[in-house]
Amino acid sequence: MANSPKFYVDSADVEKVTELLAVGLVCGVTTNPTILERGGRHLGELPELYARWVAEGAEEVFFQAWGSTSDEMLENAAQLLALGDRVVVKVPATRDGFIVARTLTARGAVVLVTAVYSAAQALAAATYGVRYIAPYFGRLSDSGRDALKLIGEMQAVCEGTSTNVLAASLRNPDDIVALRLAGVQYFTAAPEVILACLRDDISERSASDFEDAIVRISQ
Repeated sequence: MANSPKFYVDSADVEKVTELLAVGLVCGVTTNPTILERGGRHLGELPELYARWVAEGAEEVFFQAWGSTSDEMLENAAQLLALGDRVVVKVPATRDGFIVARTLTARGAVVLVTAVYSAAQALAAATYGVRYIAPYFGRLSDSGRDALKLIGEMQAVCEGTSTNVLAASLRNPDDIVALRLAGVQYFTAAPEVILACLRDDISERSASDFEDAIVRISQ
């Protein structure tokens, strides 16, 4: 179905990413400089990470362009795009970042504008035709804003365009469900949050009861 939701894993922990790709629960990997640093990774390892995750089935691998000017970001984005055709370039939702997003999109690159915190920024990204925007649910909530309402507005202004909301900074399955009910289709979260979507205590007890019954009726 065209509107089927998709999960991405937000991590640079190679083993945890491998586990999720292996079971087909996520369709790609999202990173940023903070995540790479937290995972003990360096820029020189990006080609290795990209090659491994693609070999393991990632449809898209997100790396963030860096630089203090639009020219620097464009130069570094070119290095990222050279890794392969499954790279999605992330740029920050700043004036320079939007310039880079527009330029890269015009060149045919797949772009995500990250750290989007207003519906106006979402609308601007949609006018450029970028593939994704990433609002941070958790950080919006921490700032005192109504994250669900605001991201719902972003989804509304992007509706019918080529731009998709890819919700990030999701801290539990309830966040994901609430955003899906608001129309969001794409989600990225830490491995433990993604795995938590598979589990419910009542389901676990039911499965245990089934196994106990099998033992009894097998005797």
